[in-house]
Amino acid sequence: MIELVNDLSENAYIKRRIAQSINRNIIAGENYIPVTGKVIDAQDLLFGVDAVLDGWLTTGRFADEFERELARYFGSRFSLLVNSGSSANLLAFYALTSPKLGADAIMPGDEIITVAAGFPTTINPMIQFGCVPVLLDVEIPTYNIKAEDIEAAVTTKTKAIMVAHTLGNPFNLDEVMRVAKKYDLWVIEDDCDSLGATYKDKKTGTYGDLATLSFYPAHHITMGEGGAVLINNAKLKKIAESFRDWGRDCWCAPGKDNTCGERFCQQFGDLPEGYDHKYTYSHIGFNLKSTDIQAAIGLSQLKKADSFIAKRRANHKMLYEMLKPLEEYFILPEATEHSNPSWFGFMLTIRDGNKINRNKIVEYLEQNKIGTRLLFGGNLTKQPAYKNTNYRIFNNLDNTDKIMNDSFWLGVWPGLGEEHYGYIFDMIKKYLQTL
Repeated sequence: MIELVNDLSENAYIKRRIAQSINRNIIAGENYIPVTGKVIDAQDLLFGVDAVLDGWLTTGRFADEFERELARYFGSRFSLLVNSGSSANLLAFYALTSPKLGADAIMPGDEIITVAAGFPTTINPMIQFGCVPVLLDVEIPTYNIKAEDIEAAVTTKTKAIMVAHTLGNPFNLDEVMRVAKKYDLWVIEDDCDSLGATYKDKKTGTYGDLATLSFYPAHHITMGEGGAVLINNAKLKKIAESFRDWGRDCWCAPGKDNTCGERFCQQFGDLPEGYDHKYTYSHIGFNLKSTDIQAAIGLSQLKKADSFIAKRRANHKMLYEMLKPLEEYFILPEATEHSNPSWFGFMLTIRDGNKINRNKIVEYLEQNKIGTRLLFGGNLTKQPAYKNTNYRIFNNLDNTDKIMNDSFWLGVWPGLGEEHYGYIFDMIKKYLQTL
């Protein structure tokens, strides 16, 4: 692979195209400062070209290697590559609905503990399957699920906890796992925004029964579109693989036949004995696979994950120190106790009792070429898509509403540095002087 990559890099056309594609310098005040972005280099693109030249295109050798290396990076037994982080959430949840799990399977009408302050596709699979999201409030300034409310929210209908590590900041895994063990609940960690974060020196994504990752360009590593599910249980791995691959019972790799040696000598359901195992289905599944081109780029990116994470942490710390003098105006983010976040963004919440209007400051920053984002859907119960859905709010969502109205975040991705943060700080100070 390396030899071919070196050969390709000598091609004049490829050299020129790579130079056009890789990261351009962002000049603060002249260029728009994106709140998120990808950092790609020649090696990433050449890995993708190498995959194209195989002519295989669908899931293949690069996907196999990526899954092995990703599992090794996390210390998990298995990883399954999929086509997006949202698909990873769908797959992780549906794996727990399998009839093969017997009485432990999640059923329609079961309750799933989660939060309303987040991204829609964390809770969408629950709703789509017919479960009831139980929405808890979050803490400020960690922006994670209120740990003290989790046990009180459990009922006889509760079957799982599925929640994200918000903006790369781990939630209280001690309490989540304690409650899950006490009440025999499944745990899905949405790790899409927090690749590389640790809780008590152990990577997030390795505590729950399953975990999900996203490789969208905004995330810690990218393959364009892409995601993965981390699994430690061999039975769950086989089930998740089935749901990912059309719901099939067969586990042959693409292009392979009769790996089990029993392709035509088994009997399933009401099918005739000996029906082709490659076309036998044990789940109502999907096709969530990625291409090998995506996997190749992801494999190259994975080699740089630790350096990307280190830069995100350094950027977050730099921005924190710059903005600390403005604490009378803003609540600054705090890491969860016992954690080392892998920051996805820098959250600011406007303190009560001052004249800052969130919409106006965000508009001002955007007009001055500074990218901003809200905490995704804010309070999802206020979104039009959830108007007629079945959910249960536990206690109240006061902090969630505060975030919906008064919070926004700035970028910490590795393409930014001191000159960008100096400019951002100056613009925020100028805005405050207008109040």
